[in-house]
Amino acid sequence: SAVVFPKKIATEQQSLMLVKRLLAVAVSCITYLRGIFPESAYGTRYMDDVCVKILREDKNCPGSTQLVKWMLGCYDALQKKYFNNYWLSLQTVTECYHFKFKYTHNGPLLDFGSKDRKSDSTITCADTKKASILLIRKIYILMQNLSPLPDDVCLTMKLLYYDEVTPPDYQPPGFKEARDGGLVFSEEPIHLNVGEVPTPFHMLKLKITTEKQRMENVDKNILKEGDTVEPLQVCGVSGDDPEE
Repeated sequence: SAVVFPKKIATEQQSLMLVKRLLAVAVSCITYLRGIFPESAYGTRYMDDVCVKILREDKNCPGSTQLVKWMLGCYDALQKKYFNNYWLSLQTVTECYHFKFKYTHNGPLLDFGSKDRKSDSTITCADTKKASILLIRKIYILMQNLSPLPDDVCLTMKLLYYDEVTPPDYQPPGFKEARDGGLVFSEEPIHLNVGEVPTPFHMLKLKITTEKQRMENVDKNILKEGDTVEPLQVCGVSGDDPEE
């Protein structure tokens, strides 16, 4: 359904629903604008005044059906509060989209590159809505400026968990234990903080890592103050976030 921003996020369930929808919109936009699936695999929805494409199960496109199942597995881990990191990557590795989730009962720590904000600031629905719209718009701009992908790319997804609360044998539907470690780029990578969306109960961050030459056409002016572009050796390991 359309992503409707509630006038008040008073419960953790309301926050969880918004985070789920925002994740679905972000993943759908990325795969649509990078040409991963055909037009028939998407429906058209509106996020406030922004028109977005939402991935759906398409019997003529098994890949889109598989990704939808993966997303439902992500929701399972997110709802159980096990979910820490989520990588959507186009392997050799060529591009990696890194979503990070935080849970809190006291409000998230704001980290928008501004030293004037206090960690105990109250998160309003207006803050969440503004950050969500900005994140989606920046995804659109970035995707349209990246160089075309190779013809033989394949899509994979990895989930990382909070070890202290996640049962050792837990795997959400559609996933299995990973045998390898990080994702190593064959070319020099560039790491980009795209943005983050806070609610009173959650924090969602998005980072993109891609080969440096693919970023050469991106206008650096679209990045808000506090965003960084820096070399990265292994996807998912970033020097600016000690928690990782």
